[in-house]
Amino acid sequence: MFDWDNTLVDAWAGIVGALNEVFREFGLPPWTLEEGRQRIRGSMRESFPPLFGDRWEAAVAAFAPAMARVHLDHLAVLPGTVAMLDIARRLPLGIVSNKAGPFLRREVEHLGWQPRFRSVIGAGDCASDKPHPTPVLHALSTIGVQPGPSVWYIGDTALDMKTAHAAGCTAVLLGDAAHDGGLALMQGSDCPPGLHFADADALAHYLKENLQEG
Repeated sequence: MFDWDNTLVDAWAGIVGALNEVFREFGLPPWTLEEGRQRIRGSMRESFPPLFGDRWEAAVAAFAPAMARVHLDHLAVLPGTVAMLDIARRLPLGIVSNKAGPFLRREVEHLGWQPRFRSVIGAGDCASDKPHPTPVLHALSTIGVQPGPSVWYIGDTALDMKTAHAAGCTAVLLGDAAHDGGLALMQGSDCPPGLHFADADALAHYLKENLQEG
């Protein structure tokens, strides 16, 4: 199971650009790209109420068309990801993200990656979003795999590690977590990563060394 943004792809410019359109409409100051990386974690139904108060549902409605206009133009695959996924294809793979389900699946389709993943679950597809375990458990059920330590949930944030622990899966950190307090802070948290890989190349090397053919 993979997270999406900042784990497999970089789509921050589109996300922050769309969000800034909504901020302007609602009279709020814009965020820089780095502020977006550091502050965007939860799904819209989790993160918009603190930002927009009782107007959060109107903000969600404004965000959707803004995002639709720009998100595919700013979608970039992170270095080493394709080679890593090619090696991992021997395993049943899925995606669980806090990006809204329709946008997430549109991005997967845009990259031609539908055959790579047996389940693609985004925010709003289940009764609860990450870090609640429901989306991961639903994805695993769709694939026909039971949760447990042999299942990895791979992501780049503390929220992803919390999600993995909640679902009873192995939490795997990809990257240095610099945008989320750093590796040391994450390792000392209540939900530390069980495994850590510096980047997709390191994960690919591990998979190549440890996956059996067939």
